[in-house]
Parts: sequence; structure tokens; C-alpha cells
Amino acid sequence: MANEITVVRIYLREADKGHHETLMREILKILHDQHRVKGVTVFRGVAGFGDTSEVHGTDPLYVLASLPLVIEFFDAPEKIEAAIGALNGLLPAGHIVTWPATSR
Repeated sequence: MANEITVVRIYLREADKGHHETLMREILKILHDQHRVKGVTVFRGVAGFGDTSEVHGTDPLYVLASLPLVIEFFDAPEKIEAAIGALNGLLPAGHIVTWPATSR
């Protein structure tokens, strides 16, 4: 049985701070405790850069050791819209990417 879903990716760094703890942990708590999304995976990048062009990585040549993180999750479109609404104030514009998909 196929279900229409929305997939979400959130781009951030390990060192990003939320209001009370790391931003990653705050996002996970919101997605788990408040919105009960189907599942969440956090990917830790080896290296990366954003619009500031500062390279973040584990290589000793990189001064910044705050590795990139990607939080990915999916659920029904209406559930995702509610979850994103709760996250909007925590992240800079452009750090949440969504697309429609089919779950089988």
C-alpha cells in the first residue's frame, strides 16, 4: 500500500546551540515528544560548508571542528507541516528542505 509522505532534511552543525541544549537535541525532542513523527535519522558529515564558505571538518587543516549534521525524517504531509511550524524559530531561513515522496 502506497502512502503520500513528505520527507524533510534539516541542515545544521554539531556546535549549533538551542535554547537549553544543543540544537540537534532540541529538534529531536520536538519531533519525538511533541509531534511523534514516524522516525528520525541524524547523519554526521565528514566535512561541509554553507553560505559563509567556512569549511567544517575533522581534517586538522580545518580550524573549525564543528561537523555538519543532517536530520532527516518523514511522515504524512499535514503532520510534517505542524512539526516544521514548531521548528521555524530555531533555525535560520533555508535550513529546512522538504519534498513529496511515496512510502511503500
